[in-house]
Amino acid sequence: MASVKPPHFLLLVVLAIFLLSHPVHGDDEEDHLLRGLNSFRTSVNLPAFNKNKNAHCVAEKIADDIDDDDQPCMNLSNSQGNENRLSDYPKAISKCNIDANTTSDVIVLPVCVPKLVPTLVLTNFTRTHYSKFINDSSFSGIGISSENDWMVVVLASNTPAGSLANGAYYLVNAKVGLGHYKLLFLLGFALST
Repeated sequence: MASVKPPHFLLLVVLAIFLLSHPVHGDDEEDHLLRGLNSFRTSVNLPAFNKNKNAHCVAEKIADDIDDDDQPCMNLSNSQGNENRLSDYPKAISKCNIDANTTSDVIVLPVCVPKLVPTLVLTNFTRTHYSKFINDSSFSGIGISSENDWMVVVLASNTPAGSLANGAYYLVNAKVGLGHYKLLFLLGFALST
């Protein structure tokens, strides 16, 4: 019976490690932040954030725009009032096909941390004035995106004004809703005669 010689065995182990390991992606930074934020919220008895694809889309567009504008990387989260309402980003709303009527209860939290060191990024959201938004139970949805040294978190509320509904979806639901009322009106009229 043939046995594997030590140098060949070592080569097999190294190849297995390379083939089975995952490359590091930007999504890992975002997933790490989401896990950290959810741990932070559950430690204070708040429900975990749910991923919101429209909030993620908006966060991506805003992170891209910030990076494209070549804004200098200063630790902006430490300055009071850096959070923004989503309505301040009409291009992102438009690019993500979101109905503007569903954005007034959405907040945008950008931070800049050189090399996006995970513990520093998390601390920028949990140990600064941003923590009041992270601790706010009215925010239930989250979108996270990063670009170079920038991390953008978009928090969506559990209200219609913060749902980030797509424009077409919102219009279809409104028309269907009116259709039901018309049908009920005609049914009521027919039954009363």
